[in-house]
Amino acid sequence: MPRTPSPILAEGPRVVVRHFTHEDGAEFTARARQSKDLHRPWLFPPDSARAYDAYAARLIEDPTKAGFLVCEKDASGTDSGGTDGGEAIGREAIGGGADGGSIAGFVNINNIVEGGFRSGALGYGAFAHAAGRGLMREGLDLVVRYAFGPMRLHRLEINVQPGNAASIALARACGFHLEGFSPRMLYIDGAWRDHQRWAITAETVTSG
Repeated sequence: MPRTPSPILAEGPRVVVRHFTHEDGAEFTARARQSKDLHRPWLFPPDSARAYDAYAARLIEDPTKAGFLVCEKDASGTDSGGTDGGEAIGREAIGGGADGGSIAGFVNINNIVEGGFRSGALGYGAFAHAAGRGLMREGLDLVVRYAFGPMRLHRLEINVQPGNAASIALARACGFHLEGFSPRMLYIDGAWRDHQRWAITAETVTSG
């Protein structure tokens, strides 16, 4: 069945950003399975249909969360259909067209608080076929601007384990600043993990 596209929320030279849909599950989970070597031990995105459905439902229905897919604009490139990274992904799973083509990665805003705080906590990940190509930097920049624009947030925070050099590099490249260190902050993969806190506020992001 063809995927029902969600509206494009922001657009850059090479990627567009849009919300998750339940129809994205086939491609997302295939990409997640292909990317385990890249993601472990830092990231554990859903890699089965059942896990994706629950994950997407939280992002779609929970007002304290917002999920964004970073999609390549050129849907006719090497990632459209066929065999990718050793696992066949059907052309109907890849999608394309108005919603931006293959999924390069994702950015989620969690723990959204309104009122006087207007803050959220960011989490993100690239898929293996898109890693190292600058697509996630472009996508994260777009999400940050969307959060400070239409979402009217004031502050975004990224909590990242000190050993996750790629995630830290992306945060720094997108203008986030190191604010502090939180020992044993989050329970991940069987243990309480230390995290660095990186943050950015609306005042530090120029419009346009």
